[in-house]
Amino acid sequence: MSSQVRVLNISHVRPVQTAGLSQSRQGEHKLSFLDLSQMSKIIQRLFLFDGPDLPPFPSVVSALQSSLAATLAVYLPLAGVLSFRPDSGDVVIDLSPAAISSSQGVKFVEAEFAGSAEAMRRLARDDEHDTGAFVRLVPELEAARLPAPVLAVGVSIRHAVADGHAVWQFLRAWSTASREGPGSLNEPGFVQPTFDRTGIIRCTRSAEVSRAVLSMVSPALPLIEQLRSTSSETEIMQQISTRTFLLRADEIRSLKQQILRQSSALNSGAAPSKPPSTYVAIVSLVWASIARAKLTTMLDADDAYIVVTADCSSRLRPPLGDGFFGNCVKPCVARVRAGDLRGEATGVARAAAAIQHAIHVHLEGDPLSDAERWVAAYGAIPKERLVAVGSSNRFMAYETDFGWGGPSHVELVSVFPAQLVTLLGARDGGVQVSVALDRATMDGFAPNLVVSAPISAVGAAAADAV
Repeated sequence: MSSQVRVLNISHVRPVQTAGLSQSRQGEHKLSFLDLSQMSKIIQRLFLFDGPDLPPFPSVVSALQSSLAATLAVYLPLAGVLSFRPDSGDVVIDLSPAAISSSQGVKFVEAEFAGSAEAMRRLARDDEHDTGAFVRLVPELEAARLPAPVLAVGVSIRHAVADGHAVWQFLRAWSTASREGPGSLNEPGFVQPTFDRTGIIRCTRSAEVSRAVLSMVSPALPLIEQLRSTSSETEIMQQISTRTFLLRADEIRSLKQQILRQSSALNSGAAPSKPPSTYVAIVSLVWASIARAKLTTMLDADDAYIVVTADCSSRLRPPLGDGFFGNCVKPCVARVRAGDLRGEATGVARAAAAIQHAIHVHLEGDPLSDAERWVAAYGAIPKERLVAVGSSNRFMAYETDFGWGGPSHVELVSVFPAQLVTLLGARDGGVQVSVALDRATMDGFAPNLVVSAPISAVGAAAADAV
């Protein structure tokens, strides 16, 4: 199906009225060690829209381009470039007037899917992703060498500039400007973004931590050490199966009750004072299900690991506030014996307890105070036994309305190695769970991802929505 995607036009969008921006919006912003840890990653989101309210394609393009130009003037780093300063060894977001004026602007790709509307709907609802088609529907961010662009539409963003919260902050602003006009970005209720990390994202020996992170993720600057080479990307897609599942609101409630019952059995009848959060409950089920699917590659006595990311912005002193545009999430690693995760009677509860404990321990006090130990600790984990979790069920992607209603389907299409799990808020209180696993593990995983009611593939829900 990948060959059915054809690029029609590539243009570039520049921010409007940058000359009047305050000094705090211009110049350079040095990346923090939290930004640098995401240096080689790119976030690629695919939004599929369908339905009778969709305007003609030229009108869609015009609305998106004009509203993007207005939004870039507010989120100027996305129109800037990521640059390396060899004298200091720093990586910076250069949004100086010279950098903005010399840049072509944000690449805007118009692509055509040659198949029918029904073929596009099948692309969204098939159990297993056609990763090749998904990747061709989102633009590449060129340049494996700094300086490099930050954003291409739609939508590819360098993770070093923004975490998930910041990305959705930008998308909300852009969709609001498209739907309500550029003036909405100046309304009193609009939270203006802030970009400066200096003195805000800090830890003991920040400079040393930054150098250690850079040496691990991008050791050959100004070359960016990409997560995968172009030649190996096809191999990765062939080896990995990516599927998306939908957990309905009633299934999530049932899962939380299941964890409470299992916790009570573990603690001699004493149940926790409150059920786990939606995030912890779903991630625990996924972790236990992956462990059960890896019977031949992970022994019961082996330690299984999971890394979840916790937002630190409200725990810093002073707190960052909702407008901070950058990375402020901390990796929290939990560990449980694989055999304990596989227990039918208590496995999910053990996973939930370990995740809750890890988040509590990693966030207490100053959450960035132990940053110097992160690099070594993460490097020591056997990657074949590590599950990584990204995004959040609090990101309400299906509420992204550019003026013609919400999307029928949203998917993360970045090509990553196996054992990545991402969450996204779905309609009616549900949660969308996308999982990338090697094909043998996926065959065992899907039947294990079960609560009291069957979990349907997201494609079935998408079929009802379009």
